[in-house]
Amino acid sequence: MLANRRTAAAIGAVALAGALLSAGPAQADSSAPAPAASAKSAPKGDGAKAICKRLPKTEARIGAALTRLNGDATVAGSIARLEQRVTEAKNAGHTEIQSYLNDRLAFRKSLVPTLQKRQADLKSVSTWCSAQGSK
Repeated sequence: MLANRRTAAAIGAVALAGALLSAGPAQADSSAPAPAASAKSAPKGDGAKAICKRLPKTEARIGAALTRLNGDATVAGSIARLEQRVTEAKNAGHTEIQSYLNDRLAFRKSLVPTLQKRQADLKSVSTWCSAQGSK
């Protein structure tokens, strides 16, 4: 019985060593080109169909972001609310918090013209999609 276990263990060790040796050279040769089937293909178009399909959701998302940014101090995420927080941090003497919030405020203010430009661009895209019959 003990001899059978030793034999089985020896056969397993030889099989494992053979598998490792046969896989070793294949892994070591990294200069071999990858098969063409696994390579990603280049885009076949500009994605106009997908852009037209997503247009209503994109317009809604940009509109909601602009509404939120331009909201009053009661709207979470608005510029006015963040300005109020900066003022409160200044009044409390929390200069580090004020500095941090000012940086966030500057970024948030820079978003408005960017989103307005995208909104204008989407209007012309919407016109194009309608002319193509894609909308």
